[in-house]
Amino acid sequence: MLAMLVARIVLGAVWIVAGLIKLPDPAGSVRAVRAFQILPEATVPAVGYGLPLLEVALGVCLVLGVAVRTGAILSAVLLGAFIIGVTSAWARGLSIDCGCFGGGGAVASDQTRYGTELLRDGALLVVAALLIRWPASRFALVPPKAAPELVPNEG
Repeated sequence: MLAMLVARIVLGAVWIVAGLIKLPDPAGSVRAVRAFQILPEATVPAVGYGLPLLEVALGVCLVLGVAVRTGAILSAVLLGAFIIGVTSAWARGLSIDCGCFGGGGAVASDQTRYGTELLRDGALLVVAALLIRWPASRFALVPPKAAPELVPNEG
């Protein structure tokens, strides 16, 4: 269960940091979303403004241990979307910063970090998958009601 506590706090902290860095610069967040050239322009501002708020809320829930399985599922969905977005940008030859931790938008082609971003998001997706499977951990404000076979043995 200690491993799941660490997983919950690490994933939650990543979301909190990513969201808090973006909150003071909503225009930058919108610019980062727009740079991927995937979403219809009409949805870009809503995603750009809403994503940092969602990230912070998701992170707080995970760190506090509230709705851990739900938070892990939402994390997996977001991380999957980010992986698809970065892979798409890379495959289409776009030179952008993902904006995952602020910034975002066009960059010089030698400044892209697609491989690193995919490795990071892939690792976080594994953490989210583990939390979906084993959401119970110590110090959770609202421990999940998991079936006994879903909770790892403490021995």
